[in-house]
Amino acid sequence: MIRDTSAQDKLVQVKTHPRRRLILLGAGVLVLALLAWLAPGISRMFSASASVSSSRLAFATVERGPFVRDIAAEGKVVAAVSPTLYATSGGAVTLKVHAGDTVKIGQVLATIVSPELTNKLAQEQSNADAMEVDYQRAQIDARKKRGELQKAFDNGKIDEQAAERDLDRNQKAFAKGAVPGMDVDRAKDALQKAKITLQHAQADLGMDNASLNFDIQSKKLAHERQLLLVKDLQRQVDDLNVKSPVDGQVGQLFIAERATVAKDAQLLSVIDLSALQVEMQVPESFARDLGIGMAGEISGNGHTWKGLVSAISPEVVNGQVAARLRFEGETPKQLRQNQRLSVRVLLDKRDNVLTVQRGSFVDESGGSYAYLVRDGIAKKTPIRVGASSIDKVEILEGLKEGDRIVISGTDSFKSAATVAISN
Repeated sequence: MIRDTSAQDKLVQVKTHPRRRLILLGAGVLVLALLAWLAPGISRMFSASASVSSSRLAFATVERGPFVRDIAAEGKVVAAVSPTLYATSGGAVTLKVHAGDTVKIGQVLATIVSPELTNKLAQEQSNADAMEVDYQRAQIDARKKRGELQKAFDNGKIDEQAAERDLDRNQKAFAKGAVPGMDVDRAKDALQKAKITLQHAQADLGMDNASLNFDIQSKKLAHERQLLLVKDLQRQVDDLNVKSPVDGQVGQLFIAERATVAKDAQLLSVIDLSALQVEMQVPESFARDLGIGMAGEISGNGHTWKGLVSAISPEVVNGQVAARLRFEGETPKQLRQNQRLSVRVLLDKRDNVLTVQRGSFVDESGGSYAYLVRDGIAKKTPIRVGASSIDKVEILEGLKEGDRIVISGTDSFKSAATVAISN
């Protein structure tokens, strides 16, 4: 029978150290306290739909204070008045200036040779001279005709007076028996005939005088009408000398020297450097708030000038709208065409407004919600935004002063209700 080792085993008594027990007990209490402190964060983290690093996000705090809506952009100097000159008639063009030349108002810049128009003017001028002769001849004929009618009228009056005297003489002689009654009757007929002749002469004088005046007036109107035609042709001939409408500088030449052009062809442009404006491109989202007459600031070359919005383009090109500002007061002398300047237009200014820094959350959600950050958790919160500027947006509902929100980088949230933000 084989013996076991039970006879060799000895009972060893382990001595406990009070210090080690205290250390283990303290460590256990510390672990329990740490778990209790981290439990809410751990539970929130497990309840979040996603987790995103804070380094990929941008945050901003809601503040209350003044709110200034403005538009800041780069503009370029353009001429407010830059007329393009056209050919008023077809013909060969001779240029009198070159591109870049300084010109004065009324200075001849080019001449157009138009034989057709020149000959037409000469023909119509000749017709006007002939009509003037007809008008003068009509006046002479009228005076001659009036003289003849007046002569007939005067003769009629004399004949009437002679007939009256002859009748009176015959009546006296008849009363004394010196002449027969037949002579008295003959004298009466002669007087009656003289009266009728005088009446017709008087009527012819009045009627023919009106007819003569009408003929003279007709000749006069025809002559005046021809003079107007000549005047218009003379204006067209004068316009063959293309003159500068403003003081300025020759811009672009659209034709070559001695080129033959058609009517209404572009010849050249003139830039009025005394009336400069600044053109800027405004984003479409701000253009609807922009109005003519709004105040602005134009800065460059170490100077700042006041300006006013003078024009706004009615069309949108590549998401932007062109606007122009004119200088308030005199135009600065040191500016040049196409020079770059900084432009700022003030849209609105209010005090005590709840605002937050503008971010992509406004464009991504249309300002309908934002992610409010508390205790490392971003919660999707409905909001309502108001007016916006370049760097700020007005908060109307959903947030209060001191709230911290995510303003960019929320595309990785994928519209989750809650997102854990890790350091």
